[in-house]
Amino acid sequence: MHPSTEPTTTAVSPAVTAPAAPAPEATRMPRQDVVVVALLLLSAFVVILNETTMGVALPPIMDELGITPAVGQWLTTAFMLTMAVVIPATGWVIQRLGTRRAYVLAMALFSAGTLVAAMSPGFPMLLAGRVVQASGTAIMLPLLMTTIMTVVPPRSRGRVMGNVAIVMSAAPALGPTLSGAVLEVSGWRTIFLVVLPIALVSLVLGAVFVRDTAERSSTRLDPWSLLLAAAAFGGLVYGLSSLGEAAQATTVVPVWVPLAGGATALALFVWRQLALQRGDEALLDLRVFAARDFTVALAIMAVSMVALFGSIILLPLYLQDVLGMTPLATGLLVLPGGLLMGLLGPTVGSLYDRVGPRPLVVPGTVAVTASLAMLAMVDAQTSTWYVLGAHVVLSLGLAFVFTPLFTAALSALSPHLYSHGSAAISTVQQLAGAAGTALFVAVLTTTSLALGEDGASPTTALAGGVARAFAWGAAVLVVAVVAAFWLRRPAPEEQDLTPEPAAAPDEHEPTSADDPDSVENTDYGLPSGERATR
Repeated sequence: MHPSTEPTTTAVSPAVTAPAAPAPEATRMPRQDVVVVALLLLSAFVVILNETTMGVALPPIMDELGITPAVGQWLTTAFMLTMAVVIPATGWVIQRLGTRRAYVLAMALFSAGTLVAAMSPGFPMLLAGRVVQASGTAIMLPLLMTTIMTVVPPRSRGRVMGNVAIVMSAAPALGPTLSGAVLEVSGWRTIFLVVLPIALVSLVLGAVFVRDTAERSSTRLDPWSLLLAAAAFGGLVYGLSSLGEAAQATTVVPVWVPLAGGATALALFVWRQLALQRGDEALLDLRVFAARDFTVALAIMAVSMVALFGSIILLPLYLQDVLGMTPLATGLLVLPGGLLMGLLGPTVGSLYDRVGPRPLVVPGTVAVTASLAMLAMVDAQTSTWYVLGAHVVLSLGLAFVFTPLFTAALSALSPHLYSHGSAAISTVQQLAGAAGTALFVAVLTTTSLALGEDGASPTTALAGGVARAFAWGAAVLVVAVVAAFWLRRPAPEEQDLTPEPAAAPDEHEPTSADDPDSVENTDYGLPSGERATR
């Protein structure tokens, strides 16, 4: 037993023992951990800001480059496609490289992609820049969540996640506004030139100040898992993203081909991970799904992402191409909702610490469903104030959904699974985002074409397609409302007692296997029953 927890005994009899009082749980993070989290938040702000600038910039890009909405959506869906391919490996990347080197890799890739996009003369190079950007973003977001779960005490996670929500909600809110303001005075390439210096500063600061917050692992990378993950998640996202083009009969490859190939590769990927995780060598450890609360929270999150990504892609098209608003006016219209979501973050986080996820997520999902139902009634004459109100309701609902779900999902896991849980959440988010974009764009396209053939004007037909797409979104969100009643509050006390297999020792480094009380001693590779008795 470790000396700090050794029970005291009297000189009279060893049977008379009194266990030492448990140390009070820390409620404040050390200064160095605060610095790490702050820099990760700054970087997350940059990458999220970049992703949401595309919504407002998409119509001008389409006009200048002469591409259709079905093609233009690839600037968003290629981002998600790349993230879906890279994210399953981020659990391994974080454990292998450590916090600092993973951070530097993420921001270096993001900065390089931003430069490529800013210098692009046409659509192919712009798309390539977005792909490189996405590679860095794919590492950054799981790294942020994993670090927070590692350094923040369980009883304070809701509050900290609420503060995180300020940044992670302010970026989506400011992204469209920044994009609109830039487009008022310059071209769309300037958007990337504005983001680039911030990304470079974040890269330099991170290289200097970010430190490793958890032990690294020397687990080898399984190449077959990596190939299967790329085929599985890439095929599924590609197939879903092609539904919009399929609605216009412009796809080169039938949609069922990538979908069937992706599903087959996914089945093989799951089989491979189940075999490898017995020795803690899985690329994506699927034992995270054995935690009921994690799985339920992830399912609700996936359905909610359908609403979020669908609204991101459709609202700018509706506001600019139907209501005739400028890019700047479009960005300003969605700003109040985004700021509201961020300002509510600390309040929602504190409420989570007090009441748990269910009392927050149930009304949140109801509000999101109601907002989509409101947007399902728009037409070519709808007031912008009505759209503003619906977007505020949508943002209010999402504020009560995402922070509790992130916290509840990861809190249901034992610490050694945080990085894999973060990777699983981000992977499912990308698949759900692609599915939401595909659903909304496919319904928009087919409905608009049908209304146009019936003699409706292009503006009326587009408005009808937007309304029908939001109606489908509202129907899907009913599933999230029902599932929210199954949420439970994870017990951090139980979670913290879960045995944590340590990383395999590096063959070039000394181990402390001879000292059973050493904090560096490892249970790696032992059956769960043996670990429990150690």
